[in-house]
Amino acid sequence: MEQFIQLLIYGVQLGVIYALIALGYTMVYGIINLINFAHGDFVMIGAFTAFFTVNLAGVGFFPAILAAMLFPAVLSILIERLAYRPLRDKPRLSALITAIGVSIFLENFPRMIPFIGPNFRRFPELIPMRHFYLLGNASINTIQITNIAASSVLLVFLIFLVQCTKVGRAMRAVAYNKDAAALMGVDVNRIISITFFIGAALAGAGGVLYSLTYPMIDVLMGVWLGTKAFIAAVFGGIGSIPGAVLGGLLMGIIEVFATAVYSELGYGSGFVVLILVLLFRPSGLLGKAPLDKV
Repeated sequence: MEQFIQLLIYGVQLGVIYALIALGYTMVYGIINLINFAHGDFVMIGAFTAFFTVNLAGVGFFPAILAAMLFPAVLSILIERLAYRPLRDKPRLSALITAIGVSIFLENFPRMIPFIGPNFRRFPELIPMRHFYLLGNASINTIQITNIAASSVLLVFLIFLVQCTKVGRAMRAVAYNKDAAALMGVDVNRIISITFFIGAALAGAGGVLYSLTYPMIDVLMGVWLGTKAFIAAVFGGIGSIPGAVLGGLLMGIIEVFATAVYSELGYGSGFVVLILVLLFRPSGLLGKAPLDKV
C-alpha cells in the first residue's frame, strides 16, 4: 500500500505537468483545428526564461514563473501572427508543415546563442525541499505539493475564464463556428491570439514545474515533453479541456507505474496508450466523434 501511494503521488505530480502542456494543444486545436507542433518548445522557453530571471534578477518562485508564462505567451502571439495566420485559409497540410518548421527553428536557434548553447544547465532550487510522511514511508515533498497546487490554481483560473467571462464565451463561439461568431461581432483574430497566449503561458508554467522536479534543462527538453503532452491531449480527447486534464493525469500515472515495473517501459508507455486509443476510441476518452453534416 505504501509503495502504491508513493507511486500515485509521483504519477499525479508528473500528470499535472502533462495536463498543463496538453491544454495548449487542445485549446489551439479546438479553435482553429491546428496541431501546433511548436507548442512543446514553449515549455523549454519558459524554463530558460525562469532560469535567466532567477540568475540575473535574483527573484523567487512567483516572479520566475510569471516571467516564464509571459515571455512564451507574447512570443506565441508573434508566431501566430507571422506564421499561422497567413495560412489559415490554406490547406491544413501547409499549416502543419509550418508548425513543424517553427518547432525546428525554436529548438535550434537558441543553440547558436552563446549564453544558452546546446549544453545542459542546472535549474536553480526555488522551493526548499521538505518531506511530509503520509502513511508509513510514503511521503510527499514540497516540490510535489507546489506542482499540484500551482497546476490546480491555473486550471481553475482557465475554467473560470472559459466558462464565466466574455472572452471565454467568445472562445467557445469561435470554436463552434468561426464564421457565425464573426457575423455576431466577435473579433476572431483577437480570440485566436488570446488562445495562443493562454496555451503558451500554461506551457511555460509547465516548463518551470518540470524543471523544479527534474532540475536539468536544455534546448531540446520541450521535444519529449511536448510529445507526451500531445499524446495526453489525444488520450483525453483533443479539443476538450477536461479531456486534456484527464489525459495528462492518466499519462503521468501510467508512465510512473510502468517505470516501476521495468525502468525502460515508461518511455514507451505513452505510445502504447496512443495506439490503443486510436484503435478503440479515436476521439479520446472525453472527446466527441465528429458529426457528418448533410
